[in-house]
Amino acid sequence: MMKDTPTLSELNAVSDLASELKGSEIIKLAGEIREKVALGAQILNYTVGDFDPKIFPIPEMLKEYIIDAYQEGETNYPTSNGMESLRDELSVYIEKHLGIAYTSDEYLVAAGGRPLIYAAYQALLNPGESALFSVPSWNNNHYTTLSRGKQIAIPTKAENKFMPTAEELAPHLSEAGIIALCSPLNPTGTIFTKEELEAICALIVEENKRREGIRKPLYLLYDQIYWQLTINGKTHYHPVGVNPEMRPYTIYIDGISKAFAATGVRVGWAFGPRLVMDKMKAILGHIGAWSPKPEQLGTARFLASSDGPEKYMEGIRHEIDLRLDGFYKLLIGFKNQGLPVDVVAPEAAIYLTVKFDLVGKTTADGTPIGTVADTTRFLIDEAGLALVPFTAFGAKADNPWYRLSVGTSKLEDIAKMGEKLEAALKQLQ
Repeated sequence: MMKDTPTLSELNAVSDLASELKGSEIIKLAGEIREKVALGAQILNYTVGDFDPKIFPIPEMLKEYIIDAYQEGETNYPTSNGMESLRDELSVYIEKHLGIAYTSDEYLVAAGGRPLIYAAYQALLNPGESALFSVPSWNNNHYTTLSRGKQIAIPTKAENKFMPTAEELAPHLSEAGIIALCSPLNPTGTIFTKEELEAICALIVEENKRREGIRKPLYLLYDQIYWQLTINGKTHYHPVGVNPEMRPYTIYIDGISKAFAATGVRVGWAFGPRLVMDKMKAILGHIGAWSPKPEQLGTARFLASSDGPEKYMEGIRHEIDLRLDGFYKLLIGFKNQGLPVDVVAPEAAIYLTVKFDLVGKTTADGTPIGTVADTTRFLIDEAGLALVPFTAFGAKADNPWYRLSVGTSKLEDIAKMGEKLEAALKQLQ
């Protein structure tokens, strides 16, 4: 088992930053579940935001193009900001699908979205400055710590689908050095409405007018890695699309990891103001977080193909929709039965937001459920179901909501989960 708290000797042996930094709660939970499975436990593990390649393989065309690049000997260093052919194709692809024109020099390619987010925080947030973000959200607390910044974490509400509102963010803009938003949101699988994003962007533009000539602008880091996975007729909205005045202040984070089920292929990109991209490039150049050259060249050819991306997207969206809709109908049925469950209608990504209101109840053997951690253990041990609590995404310890990730689920798992979960919930007192 992993230790939560370092010993005094461990604290004295490393830097203050290393002492303060916490490991991923999601990875820790996944490790504990793997240990249980290795000992024979039957658990449906929907914790990690990843895909089972046997269920969701990457596009065959993309795989072939990457293999071709290896066979052609394209195994030396890539250019530091990404291969020109890929940046050219990204410029075309993003303009075609999102309606915003950025030159290839305004793109930066790296080994997935994580190093790009890290580089953006390092480039834009001074030590001691505040990062403004909503909770639940993915890893902004850790990136703030890595940047030696201060956190302004805004709790969101179920009635707003856990998306932050302009009203909630407005009081904190003046003290923030960076604002980090994500849509579609990890962990909730929900998205901004056009009206709400417009309202947030208007606030940022006004804040930057007040700052002009006085202090560094307030930049918006906009993680849209799941934007191509909207379902149920929903539309993805983004800052420059709803307010062109946001262009000097917006850094987009994107990549192939989710849309093309290519989490391990490691091709991500950022785009935004040229000055910021150049500084992020310099930071990543010292780290060496480049995406492998063959993967970049293969991705460029894939994005340039006439129907490859669109055809694949149709298929993956359909399969994700089947799973999200299936789990949603199952859980809303439990709610209608009076079981202590609630669920938010899915809109995008691979996630479903589920509530288990079990604190205060007692199991069949008389064990009380006193905390969210107890609920998590009950779901694993009694229902054979592993989900990630929102507490792992910065929410308060008593928050009863969870993330269910469908990237590793089979359609037949829905009924299987339903049987065990229903039986487990009905034995509670």
